[in-house]
Amino acid sequence: MGLIVGTLMVIACTLGGYMAMGGKLGVLWQPFEVVIIVGSAIGAYVIANPSHILKATGGALGKAMKGSQFKKESYLELLQLLYQILKVAKTKGNLGLEQHIEKPQESALFQQFPGVLANDTATTFLCDYLRMLTLGSEDPHEMEALMDEELELVHHEHSEVAHALTAMSDGMPALGIVAAVLGVIKTMGSISEPPEILGKLIGGALVGTFLGVWVSYGFLGPTASKAQAVYNAEIKFLHVIKAGLLAHMHGSAPAVSVEFARKALVGHDRPTFYEVEEAVGALPPVS
Repeated sequence: MGLIVGTLMVIACTLGGYMAMGGKLGVLWQPFEVVIIVGSAIGAYVIANPSHILKATGGALGKAMKGSQFKKESYLELLQLLYQILKVAKTKGNLGLEQHIEKPQESALFQQFPGVLANDTATTFLCDYLRMLTLGSEDPHEMEALMDEELELVHHEHSEVAHALTAMSDGMPALGIVAAVLGVIKTMGSISEPPEILGKLIGGALVGTFLGVWVSYGFLGPTASKAQAVYNAEIKFLHVIKAGLLAHMHGSAPAVSVEFARKALVGHDRPTFYEVEEAVGALPPVS
């Protein structure tokens, strides 16, 4: 919603201000300038990026459109799941987790938390490291190093599309200049025309520079930043899991481990201590 509202504001303020100054919208209608700028930018994007980034671009734009799915309620649900999982590990030992982590989609414990279960990346991340616990990997320092490496890889993978869109945005003003120069070349071919014709041709050429800068800083650049912010929120979800598991490996009780996980959240997404306490207190007994 924010992306749509922001886009409408950019259009309204730019074109509204232009019209308020006495400008005529018809002058800005230069479809072939758009073809030069946008078409060249898309072509350069295809040249610069491998196929997996091209395939992921649509998904990134969709995420930017929808915004982050991770709210305080999402993190509270994750903390509840962590509490239940770690309680099983404390009461039944790490081997008691096997029935839940091998097929989490079929686990009654995981099914209590459909929001987390629907997040394949988070579910896989959690189950992978719980599985390592069941296999006997109990050194928290080694586990932390491995988690950090994986988080860095996930962050890099998630950032690739946002960085590619940012590079595309950075090239838009230059492509706007290309369109403007071509418009000037066209104008020079009509140098014998009367001033009113030349003025129209020069104005059309300058629209290329305007469009390049406008699309870059008004639309594409902010969209890339929004996509990156959404991906960063997904990484934060994994950081919460990491904090809870490491606290458990250091010997903390489930409630304390969940508090470590809660502290990994930033203020506007972090539920209070009492909200978490109430939420985990309302959970059914683990079986």
